[in-house]
Amino acid sequence: MTPPRAWHLYLLECRNGSWYAGITNDLDARFAAHVAGRGAKYTRGNPPVRVLASRTYPDRASASRAEWQLKRQPRARKLAWLQTPSAPDLEIRAGGLDDPRVVALLQRHLADMALHSPPGSIHALDLSRLRAPGLSFWTAWRGDALAGCGALKDLGDGHGELKSMRTDPAHLRQGVAAAMLVHLMATARAQGLRRLSLETGSAPAFAPAHALYARHGFVGCAPFGDYVEDPFSIFMTRTL
Repeated sequence: MTPPRAWHLYLLECRNGSWYAGITNDLDARFAAHVAGRGAKYTRGNPPVRVLASRTYPDRASASRAEWQLKRQPRARKLAWLQTPSAPDLEIRAGGLDDPRVVALLQRHLADMALHSPPGSIHALDLSRLRAPGLSFWTAWRGDALAGCGALKDLGDGHGELKSMRTDPAHLRQGVAAAMLVHLMATARAQGLRRLSLETGSAPAFAPAHALYARHGFVGCAPFGDYVEDPFSIFMTRTL
């Protein structure tokens, strides 16, 4: 039996600078509908440019209750309220590279990269490189279950790079990657970074990642740092 899909409470930034909140069980499809003018009446007149933040809930009822709570917050507090995980939702923790479950997830990540890109075009980091100075690693948990991971690399001069974004297969399409991305963006801002960039694959298997980053304000860019043009790579960036 297919498990029920999680519901997402989301906050959009619209073209006129206003914000719009809603709930959905398919964030990618709902965002695309808003952009195409097939979403809510409000966004038909004020198209969204990105998802500011989202939070995942197990069912529609709990997402609806949270939406009501979010809409009661003043604008100055809405974003911080939504970005704060609530138990028993996702918990994001620093570190975890010594945990066998994390090691297994990273090994699976490297193996999957090899299915879609040739060796010279794989830029995922192994355990030793994830321990390097200037790199912070984070894990996402639901209770005792590992849900995903992500890392932030300081490139210098106010520029950071996203690395090792991975969701455990049992937690796909439940908002894990979006929560990790929001957390890493907030961490980058707290560290004083002014720009955040990433490299990801160009194969169809990476399309969900492309959509996730685009929803959060990332746009295509030229290779950065030590990267070079590569048909197997896509580069994206955004200011913070």
